[in-house]
Amino acid sequence: MNFDFLSPVSEFVLAQNELNSKQSFGKKCRLHTKREGIPDLEGVKLAIIGVCENRNDVNYLNETIKFDAFRASLYQLYPGNWHLQTADLGDIKQGETVEDTYFALKTVINILIEKTIIPIVIGGSQDLLYPIYRAFDNVVPMVNLVNVDTHFDLGDSNLPINNSSYLGKIILDQPYNLFNYSVLGYQTYFNSQEEIDLMEKLYFDAYRLGEITSNLQLVEPVMRDASIVGIDLKSIKASEIGIKQHHSPNGFDGQQICAISRYAGISNKVRAFGIFEYKSENLLTGMFMAQAVWYFIEGVNCRVKDDDFSNNNYFQKYNVLVEDDELIFYKSIKTGRWWIEIPFLPDINNKLKKHTLLPCMHQDYVNATHGNIPERWYKAYKKNSL
Repeated sequence: MNFDFLSPVSEFVLAQNELNSKQSFGKKCRLHTKREGIPDLEGVKLAIIGVCENRNDVNYLNETIKFDAFRASLYQLYPGNWHLQTADLGDIKQGETVEDTYFALKTVINILIEKTIIPIVIGGSQDLLYPIYRAFDNVVPMVNLVNVDTHFDLGDSNLPINNSSYLGKIILDQPYNLFNYSVLGYQTYFNSQEEIDLMEKLYFDAYRLGEITSNLQLVEPVMRDASIVGIDLKSIKASEIGIKQHHSPNGFDGQQICAISRYAGISNKVRAFGIFEYKSENLLTGMFMAQAVWYFIEGVNCRVKDDDFSNNNYFQKYNVLVEDDELIFYKSIKTGRWWIEIPFLPDINNKLKKHTLLPCMHQDYVNATHGNIPERWYKAYKKNSL
């Protein structure tokens, strides 16, 4: 198993961990140390990886990245009533080139997801989402990417990849595995009208900051359909985070990010999670990230398998006629969560090869009974027919 790219957790963090309670996360987690090497991954379900790469940051100033403050903060927290084993595999250092780092990250992520281990990536610049996405090439046929961000990160696909343009490369590079891209918490004044129009043209989902903060439950069905989730620390309001992370006076607060992280963890489909744009060693930012990761792990431990629709005893089915369309909803009896069916279109070269279920909210069903087609269903239906 090729984990040669990984360097161990620092001796400084390990020394601090010795002072932690026996019940702390750091004492329960399997750690990659210089003395013991890579821990045994038998039975491990989540693996933390730091990636010290930020050279494709458009504002790169030759900074070095360390994750000691994050790890020291996480290790001192107490785990919940968790039944899943977590490992910290250490860091992927900068390669000779950025492409070398991408290759190392893609290789490690691919190994983990094939072993059904969920990677938790703590990163430098957010272009690291590109090699994470590419690691899924031969694993799943279509990928849904959810990004918590102020920007769409579409950029100019004709220019070299950076942390504000990686999505263009994801969309245009073969193989074409991206089915849907969702942005949570974008701020309009940070995005050009051309990018906003392009998001609409591609039938991608975009939720403004105000929409999410006024109704955080909108996040749940989006996360339930995600394969990869990334959080950009620039989406956090400046007052919540360390001085070198300052980006905007507006953004999510700590409580909202922890709730969003938990929604990502609860999703049965999420197979990779990451927090990016970590600029420098800072105790406040380190603790912020540690708590977000804690809530993601908490969510994974609370996952409930409720999307098996082969047995009629496990769900209720509702048919709603809206104009000329028959919308079919499903409600899980176990959890009360809702889905809506995206029909298979056999006469065209569509992306879906069978009927597929799109997570939704009870309110979508209520709106449909009043003659309103859910916007996410419409976008998924149109994307399927492209």
